[in-house]
Amino acid sequence: MQPKSNIVHLPVYQPGKPVEDVKRELGLNEVIKLASNENPFGCSESAKAAAIEELQNSSIYPDGASVELTAALAAELGVDSNQIIFGTGSSEIILMIARAFLVPGDETIMADETFPQYKHNAEIENARIIEVPLKDGKHDLSAMLAKVTSRTKIIWVCNPNNPTGTIVTLPELSAFMKQVPGDVLVVLDEAYGEYIEDPEFPDGVALLREYRNLIVLRTFSKIYGLAALRIGYGVGHPDVIRFTNQVREPFNTSRAAQAAAKAALADHGFLTYCREQNKQGLIYLCEQFDRLGLSYFPAYGNFVMVDVKRPSPEVFDALLRRGIISRSRWTYYPNHIRITVGTREQNEKFISALEQVLQEAAVQG
Repeated sequence: MQPKSNIVHLPVYQPGKPVEDVKRELGLNEVIKLASNENPFGCSESAKAAAIEELQNSSIYPDGASVELTAALAAELGVDSNQIIFGTGSSEIILMIARAFLVPGDETIMADETFPQYKHNAEIENARIIEVPLKDGKHDLSAMLAKVTSRTKIIWVCNPNNPTGTIVTLPELSAFMKQVPGDVLVVLDEAYGEYIEDPEFPDGVALLREYRNLIVLRTFSKIYGLAALRIGYGVGHPDVIRFTNQVREPFNTSRAAQAAAKAALADHGFLTYCREQNKQGLIYLCEQFDRLGLSYFPAYGNFVMVDVKRPSPEVFDALLRRGIISRSRWTYYPNHIRITVGTREQNEKFISALEQVLQEAAVQG
């Protein structure tokens, strides 16, 4: 039996190394995972309670259309219910978009160092991948526009970009959207958008009133702290959502996830707390990187990408032995690691470990 020829050599997505594996492999009692941009403060207590209560209905299929959650989210965002689609994390929405809109030979444009699932799913559909180099770690929208042809079907913009953490501003995005042909779909991935208070950061949902060829992706995995429950969503023009919904698997989000997400939406206090704690964590980490003489990209989400001046796999391994899981191995940034903002205690332990690693590397020459 032979698979599709274009998937044979595709890499499998590698998530951050699990804490349990590191403890077992290295014999460590304490391990801090700062690799997957998870919320170190957990999730809303009301969301947790809603998920637990919903377990009583485990024998009953979930609402495939997520009607109650869709209504709650539509009210929160100020959009119509037919503008929303849910998936098992925003990663499934990416899969559905590629499945719904790309056919072999279509062209799709993305940054050369960004969330890998855009490329992965486009390759599965046998589309032609056009990668545009980041400029100072940021999407080069002008260069991306220059790559648009009559065969271009989708442009992917991760804002803030993962892994660099940089943002495209509202004036930049607006100017870009005005020049994108109306038959080219722009996917604006705002997985970390709720962390950002910068007035220059665009609200993708607000732009939907002007651009029917835009779809905005968001998730409950990050600031909402529901990564394990796997639920995210897309917001766009009703036609875009309808086409995407036609390839959605039935019952793709669970009862517990829908209940937790609905409760999480109503707990604004939890989001405010997490946003403030994250801001303080970013300030601390950047101050420490400055003290250590390390450069880093401007950070807007809940992570920082820092140049450790050494091959990143070496630093990753050395940190791992000290019980810190980071993220490394970036194609175009071989000396950078990406670190999630943790609690104050976690951040301090990471900085202490990093300083030891860099000092030892300097001694070894």
